[in-house]
Amino acid sequence: MLNLSSCSKNRKLLQTLFIALILSFIFYVSAQAADPGSAAYEGKVIDTIETVGNINIKNHEIYSTIRSKVGRLFSDAQAQEDVKRIATINGVELAYYSIEPVGDKIKLIFVIKEKTLIRDVTFSAKRKYGKDKLLEKLEFKKGDYLDKLTAQNGAERLLKFYHTTGYPYVKIDYDISGIEKGILHYTIDEGPRVKISKVVFEENDSIKDKELKKVIKSKPRQYFFMQNYYQEKVIQDDLVQLQKAYDKRGYLDTKVSHRVDFSKNRKKANLVYVIEEGKRYAIKKIDFVGNEFYSDANLADTFRLKEGDFYSNEEADECKDEILERYRRAGFVDVEVKTHRQFTADDQVIARFDINEGLRYQIGQVNISGNSATQDKVIRRVLDETGFTPGQWYNAHNAKGDGEGDLEKGLKATIYAETVTITPIMPIEEEKQDTQKDAEVRITEGKTGMIMFGAGISSADGLIGQAVYEQRNFDFKKWPKSWRKIFSEDAFKGAGQTFRVAAEPGTEVSSYSISFTEPYFRDKPVSMTTSASSWQRYRTSFDEERLSGHLGFTKRLKEGKYRSISFRLQNVGVENLASDAPKEVVDVKGDNLLAGVSIGFGRNTTDKLINPTKGKRYGLSYEQVAGDHTFGVIDGSCKWYKVVKEDLARKKTVLETRVHAGAIIGDAPLFEKYYAGGLGSIRGFSYYGISPRSGPDDDPVGSDWIADASAELNIPLTEKSLAGLLFVDGCIIDTGGLRSSIGVGIQIMIPQLFGEVPMRFELAYPWMKHGDDDTEMFSFSVGGMF
Repeated sequence: MLNLSSCSKNRKLLQTLFIALILSFIFYVSAQAADPGSAAYEGKVIDTIETVGNINIKNHEIYSTIRSKVGRLFSDAQAQEDVKRIATINGVELAYYSIEPVGDKIKLIFVIKEKTLIRDVTFSAKRKYGKDKLLEKLEFKKGDYLDKLTAQNGAERLLKFYHTTGYPYVKIDYDISGIEKGILHYTIDEGPRVKISKVVFEENDSIKDKELKKVIKSKPRQYFFMQNYYQEKVIQDDLVQLQKAYDKRGYLDTKVSHRVDFSKNRKKANLVYVIEEGKRYAIKKIDFVGNEFYSDANLADTFRLKEGDFYSNEEADECKDEILERYRRAGFVDVEVKTHRQFTADDQVIARFDINEGLRYQIGQVNISGNSATQDKVIRRVLDETGFTPGQWYNAHNAKGDGEGDLEKGLKATIYAETVTITPIMPIEEEKQDTQKDAEVRITEGKTGMIMFGAGISSADGLIGQAVYEQRNFDFKKWPKSWRKIFSEDAFKGAGQTFRVAAEPGTEVSSYSISFTEPYFRDKPVSMTTSASSWQRYRTSFDEERLSGHLGFTKRLKEGKYRSISFRLQNVGVENLASDAPKEVVDVKGDNLLAGVSIGFGRNTTDKLINPTKGKRYGLSYEQVAGDHTFGVIDGSCKWYKVVKEDLARKKTVLETRVHAGAIIGDAPLFEKYYAGGLGSIRGFSYYGISPRSGPDDDPVGSDWIADASAELNIPLTEKSLAGLLFVDGCIIDTGGLRSSIGVGIQIMIPQLFGEVPMRFELAYPWMKHGDDDTEMFSFSVGGMF
């Protein structure tokens, strides 16, 4: 049945469209008649060029972009190209050109429509975070250009920010109705912030919950007391880490999934990780293919993978790295190793390593670049000391080319560079290309000087202020051209020396010092250090003041060994004696001039300077002292470091064992004798708390010998910065028998300009002590620069 009403409406719509079409055609024809078009101006001389519509974009920026110029002939194609060029200028939304005749010439006008500038960004009223915090996350600000894409990107950034802070239900919308006025508004419906209430593992028969929790980051608490919130991205990362944990144990078919049980008010979440462990595969055989330089037995000798053990992709990769390291150390720069695993019918694995040895190369030329301030010789002598010199086999493990080689990291630390890479390149001479690789050493110089102020506090030394100037790329020969440039970047810089001036006044201890170190005395692996210092400490029955001069030489030998000799000239003042000071103090009242010569040797095989995990450090020295007092001091110490446990997250629990012994030969004054107690000594006892006593107040007067030892477990609580401590300390001196303490502590690593600084809080119980000992169960050390 025909709908008349509908037909009538359609007829009116067609009539309207027809009339609009006729009017558009008439307008177009009249416009064409009025404007001859750009073709009519083709080839005419450009008299002037103007810009219209640009407010924030400067004219010179537009003129430098276009290719049409005054005095040249007009070209429509060139003008169209100029419009495209203008459109690429930051802040341009669209552009076009028009022409006006000027006699026989033309005026070329570029019309620009600029993007809108952001004048204000507003947010809905009810929210957790302040406006400044949200603006920071948007990554744009007032005065930047605003368009729909900018608004949309901002919403995505806000969404990501809320998701990373525990708001999985957040909804963010934006209003661009005021975009032409430069006003952008975001509506934020945060929803509840979801706390992680509990983490549960299901179907994990082989690995206990306690071990798996060390792998994941989605836990109810962080650092034991900080609440953790729900983050989907972190949970996805946890799934990967759990998968790796099982792979490490030989479960190659493991599948890990998760579910989340939210509370009714959506403010809490229980995380459930569901684990399908699958089969565990043992290693049936280890095969090597392509190796000629090393035998199978040599390569497998240090492998963690052994036939009969369970297979792990992670351990296979470690074995691959061992093969690469062995070959690269021997000069096989281009060696390649691929791992394969083959499953057998009896649910075992054949582990195969395919090796492409490549050619063996010696070091050709060593080229250095990027060191504008540091002298070439400062870098070359470090390379020379490590044996990375022309003619030697190219150690591509120490010089990996990515900045992660031991030589690259060592050079970076020595010259305090920002980055160091050592890359093998083909020499120009064709006859050398099969036997040599040149080394390209690229340096990005870092900051080597500092002027810093700070403070520290410890239970032994009290509060200490710090004002330090230090330059670790000092050059005493490089004087400035004028005194106005004495503090410039280039003055006294470039020779790799260290110059330090420090003022450290304190409530218990004060020191002022100036020191200079030349790490390569006469360009040899010998460090020379000279210093002058003033030191003062307030003791129980007197004040001790030391004015010292020191000169020392340390010769570095191979395999971490060293020999040393040093000289000291020192005046020790014993002043402000208490009325009941013991005889040992009264006997040395006033100035005491000492001159000493010390010789020693030692070795350091640790893997890191700070917080080592393996290796040892030992040293033995003898000092002969003359002057107002004549005596000798023999002293030795050793520290061992060993990993006793490595969890699934690769965090290492390290045992540090320390032993120390010393003895005085002859009659030494009390300020040169041995004392124990406090941080770095026997914890649980106060500073100088373990000592023979004298006088009516039983003041400490020092022991002629000491033997002390400690064992400490460093247990990582987080990946890097926080660790728990368990320790036992003990010592004996010439009176009072054995002293010992046990305790716990926390260590926090604080990053500083030239490395990390440990901050320690320790609680120790002195379970074996002498009646005269001074005890102090809690000790701490907090300090650093700021």
